[in-house]
Amino acid sequence: MREFKGGVRAVDGIDLYVAAGEIYGFLGPNGAGKSTTVKVLTTLLPPTAGHATVAGFDVAKEGAKVRAAIGVALQDVALDPMLTGREHMKLQGGLQGIPRAERAKRGDELLERVGLSDAADRKSSTYSGGMKRRLDLALALLHGPRLLFLDEPTTGLDVQSRAALWEEVERLAREEGTTVFLTTQYLEEADVLADRVGIIDRGSIVAEGTPAALKAEVSKPTVELVPREAGDCGSARVVLAPFGELVTERRAGSVAVRLNNGGDQLTAIVRALDHAGIGVAHLALHEPTLDDVFLAKTGRSLEGAASDLGSQAGDAAAPERVPA
Repeated sequence: MREFKGGVRAVDGIDLYVAAGEIYGFLGPNGAGKSTTVKVLTTLLPPTAGHATVAGFDVAKEGAKVRAAIGVALQDVALDPMLTGREHMKLQGGLQGIPRAERAKRGDELLERVGLSDAADRKSSTYSGGMKRRLDLALALLHGPRLLFLDEPTTGLDVQSRAALWEEVERLAREEGTTVFLTTQYLEEADVLADRVGIIDRGSIVAEGTPAALKAEVSKPTVELVPREAGDCGSARVVLAPFGELVTERRAGSVAVRLNNGGDQLTAIVRALDHAGIGVAHLALHEPTLDDVFLAKTGRSLEGAASDLGSQAGDAAAPERVPA
């Protein structure tokens, strides 16, 4: 738990467990407690109550060991505008105690991996927002951490920069076994990347599980039909009724049903419509989303759910237990 002056509990007795090599997506609106949780787990803030261990070390009593095991990229990128990308890597390597020859090689490898080799000798003040984010990620990875904390890493990035970061995060987890703790407001990001998701609201965990399980828990797929002939809507409702619960029309002239047995029924639906002589102008299967989950668990949509991600401006160790 983390309580601030005035009795404000930013994190109110949450309990998390993240396994080695897992990508854990931590969702919540602004002010929900995401960043405070990350700061507690990365030893930047002490918990006011409770117990938290990261990589097997107590965050309050063994902070140096925790910091040696983790890499951190927070919301605000902390770069020296007068240093080049390569100079940042050398400085970070020195602070981490990496031998000079090794830090140069490791730095160059990471700069290439995040696509900054051509800009390695430019001052970071000339970097775009996406380039700065990628350099920050490379710095967090320099010492080969077991765990990587990413606090809303793609906020404000363009599509290309966001996709590149997603690809690198997935590669770290799948190929190197790095555990990733990812906070985000973007539901698509969590759905694409996360093995499991936790939703925090007002300092408490309100839902946790795989994206697929959470979506299945709150809703079922819906099939929407637009008959070729508008007068066939009534007949279409009769045909679709055995497949599930008829729901409010998504648009005029359509018929929709929430399926009892998921998308596997789609073939049978098409056959039933054909047997009834109902022509189809449009047929679509709508899967439940993480926004449906968030809405069901908190009573409101997440800010990032309303954002079009394609239009944003700017450029094997033992399991890690992280209750807080």
